[in-house]
Amino acid sequence: MANYRKVPISSLPLPPSSHIVTHNLTPDPATLSPAEFFSDALPNKPSLQRRARLLSKESHFSYVNPMPLEFPYEITPPDPPAVIEDKAAYIEQWLSEREARYLYPVSSQIQPSLNKYTSKLRDRKRELIGLSETCLRDCLPHLDVGDAFEVLGNPALAPLIEEEIISTSSPKAEAARQELVDVLSGHAVLMAPESSFGPSFAPWSARYSGHQFGSWAGQLGDGRAISIHVTPHPEDAETTYEIQLKGAGRTPFSRTADGLAVLRSSIREYLCSEAMHALSIPTTRSLSLISLPDLPVTRERTETACIVTRVAETFIRIGNFEALNPPSNSFFLGGGQQDADYEALRQLGEWTAGRVLKLKGIDWEAGDAWGKELLFDVARRNARMVAAWQAYGFMHGVMNTDNISILGLTIDYGPYAFMDVFDSYHICNHSDGEGRYAYKYQPNMIIYACRALLDALSPLIGAEVAQGNKAVQPGWASSATPETLVSWRTEGKQLPKVEMEQILEETCATEYGNLMRKRLGLRRQEKTDQREIVQPLLDMMEAQQLDFHGTFRRLAFFHTGMMKEDDSERMEVFIKGILSGTPDPDRMEHGKVTEEWIAWLDKYSARIETERHGEEWAGEADFDSARQDAAKSVNPRFVLRQWVLEELIKKVEADHDSGKRIMAKVMQMACMPFEPWGAEGDDIPSDDLPAEIREERRLCGLGDKRFLGFQCSCSS
Repeated sequence: MANYRKVPISSLPLPPSSHIVTHNLTPDPATLSPAEFFSDALPNKPSLQRRARLLSKESHFSYVNPMPLEFPYEITPPDPPAVIEDKAAYIEQWLSEREARYLYPVSSQIQPSLNKYTSKLRDRKRELIGLSETCLRDCLPHLDVGDAFEVLGNPALAPLIEEEIISTSSPKAEAARQELVDVLSGHAVLMAPESSFGPSFAPWSARYSGHQFGSWAGQLGDGRAISIHVTPHPEDAETTYEIQLKGAGRTPFSRTADGLAVLRSSIREYLCSEAMHALSIPTTRSLSLISLPDLPVTRERTETACIVTRVAETFIRIGNFEALNPPSNSFFLGGGQQDADYEALRQLGEWTAGRVLKLKGIDWEAGDAWGKELLFDVARRNARMVAAWQAYGFMHGVMNTDNISILGLTIDYGPYAFMDVFDSYHICNHSDGEGRYAYKYQPNMIIYACRALLDALSPLIGAEVAQGNKAVQPGWASSATPETLVSWRTEGKQLPKVEMEQILEETCATEYGNLMRKRLGLRRQEKTDQREIVQPLLDMMEAQQLDFHGTFRRLAFFHTGMMKEDDSERMEVFIKGILSGTPDPDRMEHGKVTEEWIAWLDKYSARIETERHGEEWAGEADFDSARQDAAKSVNPRFVLRQWVLEELIKKVEADHDSGKRIMAKVMQMACMPFEPWGAEGDDIPSDDLPAEIREERRLCGLGDKRFLGFQCSCSS
């Protein structure tokens, strides 16, 4: 692993201007530049950031500072009492005093890339309760977190023997950690309003629209997400990572909400982002979890606030495109929607195609068309993502078009769930009464989302076709007649639709097939596998109410020698182990289901034997051992189940000190899900195991029956 010069967060370098999204797209006219935002909006008109409003139609984003405060704001009267003659001006002053706009000296000897600003009157308690080693390793290996891990303590599920811990951290390490906490909690803000040595910079929130549960919702946008930094990876300057706070306060897109997130939902996103990455499922990443225990948040009950920091190369969604060319004649209940802005659509498309997706085969100098290729690339990426969801039993719960990433990343973890007892129609979101986003229908919903992207891009694609497959230029639609626009839209929608849907269906089917073969320890592609091996297995699991992941993990230990007549006792024990993965063993007809398993295992065994001497396993000294190792390396022993999350959340809510150690261990297990946690394979009774290993084993189980099929709400 490379050694990087580690720097505090204020010294993380900015990329060149050409690589910063806010330098290449159009800002809200109310916050035209970092300099104007800092010198005018923050001191004089801070409510511009906090009032729900429709941005002008050409805008892609608005500059916004993090400011986590209870909402509605409790604006206190003057002290000493005085008559307020201009109430609006008084409110602006009250907000301005709480904005992070006062320069704060940076203690680091390293030249900061950005200045640090804090507020005069906002200094709530902020407590680091989670920091992701895997996100740091992969995305920000050059970030100095100081003594953060020492402060968090050793990961442990079982209570630790209390002993005096002598800190070995230096003042420099303490300062780096405190600066990290201040910035990632929204207490301090990093900006470069005007810079003589690099690009100017300020935090921002993006504008997008979207379809929610199939209905057009108008302008949505980052209602509680604020991007606070962007930095290149030290090994590859072309790969940049956006650092975004979720739950950092109101933005112009918050509508009637408070812009905050609760501890419960933040823990869920923090853990699942890294768990998904460990399963090789495309996802945004999570860096940190900072509790704001003194900030109450009203949901179904009063909870406390928390900010999760997430990291991705981009947070652009299909909804960003829909905002710039919304569906016509759509009735909706929402906050409103701007008219189309075709120039803004071109700008976003060019940036996404060239800088984000880095589309291959486009000759930008020659002016090649890119609209159709952008659409197809997004379709491929999202088809691969949803195939992985299906293969690993992941249910997103809210696949609205504003929650579908242009990079094909799993984004916005709300009422998600991993499959327990296999149910192809399972609905994880209790707000989804009609089952629109049920597990079985997730691939269809990706098709729906990509059709929405096609609708948004259709006039641009049609115009490119009309020009002989050349890219549209600035002002491309400014003089187009309504009839021309209709013609472009019709052509642009019809021409790529069939190919787009074919890409989606074929990519998803191929990727799903490959993943399921891996889970079954198979390497050769056989067209009959889905029909003869995979689907019968899933049908059996569903009919017998078996644990989805537990069944696959047990199958990793199967080998064909078990099918021999003289090994019948071992086979019986093996099948009994699989059947133990049901919450209701008494309802099973054990003789009947055992016969079903023997029949399926016979076919599976024959399929395995077709590879024994094949080139797929050439070079392996022991075919059976190699197969078992390969299967174990893709079938998780530990799964982030609903009962584990609910139990953990209660422990962290009750006591941060012990809870954060338990959460760190759960994160460790989620990031190494294929390890034999809890002495897997050892027949030692749980009661005889050391406390820590006993807890590991418990967390690898199905858990309390009450949580099987547990549904979450969207409220977070």
